[in-house]
Amino acid sequence: MAEGVETPVSFEVQPYGWTHWQLAIDGEVATLRMSVNEDRGLRPGYELKLNSYDLGVDIELYDVVERLRFEHPEVKVIVVTSATDRVFCAGANIKMLAQSTHAFKVNFCKFTNETRCSLEEPEGPRVIAAVNGACAGGGYELALACHEIYLVDDGSSAVSLPEVPLLGVLPGTGGLTRLTDKRKVRRDLADLFCTKAEGFKARDALKGRFVDGAFPRSRWAEGVKAVAQTAAAKLLGPRRRLQRGHAQPPQDQRREGRPRRGARLRHLRRRRAHRHAHREGPHRRAAHHPRGALGLGGWRLVHRRLP
Repeated sequence: MAEGVETPVSFEVQPYGWTHWQLAIDGEVATLRMSVNEDRGLRPGYELKLNSYDLGVDIELYDVVERLRFEHPEVKVIVVTSATDRVFCAGANIKMLAQSTHAFKVNFCKFTNETRCSLEEPEGPRVIAAVNGACAGGGYELALACHEIYLVDDGSSAVSLPEVPLLGVLPGTGGLTRLTDKRKVRRDLADLFCTKAEGFKARDALKGRFVDGAFPRSRWAEGVKAVAQTAAAKLLGPRRRLQRGHAQPPQDQRREGRPRRGARLRHLRRRRAHRHAHREGPHRRAAHHPRGALGLGGWRLVHRRLP
């Protein structure tokens, strides 16, 4: 054991034997349910209530994402949700942070953000957050790392970043940055959102672009399933490649004697931007030219745009 370290951190994970996550794969869609075991924290002294997480939960999440990428390349969409009814995730465990050293807290936030960044890999599966309950702090930052967020509209579930009004600290794993840079939320709305401990429910969250959609609880399962299947249908191959462009016809099938479309567009742009200029020699009325007296021996430069 290293000097000064009371409890070493174990990064070993049993493949497909995760303590805090449940994985189900159905063709091109994988459903990852967060089911944090309260009594299985990485260190003693705290309980992981309300799906709050510690370093051990993030270690398993990172392992799940990488195994899906390497061992299940057929998966195009990952739906991240909660196995606990009416609770999605309460964020990082406060008691765990309170008993940790400053260095541990700093590196915990770094590792957590690296895990969130792994969800945003451009060549990886598309990740959809299905927020089926209260989502606060680091829980909403987990949802923000996903490509799309859908919130259950049940009158009580909300998304929030309550760190500033309740704890007096800023969100530590990219919440503020992803709000404005990734989701394009207006900065004044982002400021208001971060000062409301209760957050926004479905209607206001959808209006402010804090989520991409909402479904009532009666249509929650089929709504999320339809969204996942639609996203999978828009992707090509085992990696996240969007359908772009169109197939070009063979050369012999193109109309002979007609320039290609790109060449015609370039020709038209050059013609519209071209300014033709010519000079007119000295004449008697040059001194009375409306743009200035040029003198009897003057030359004037005339510009005109081609039609």
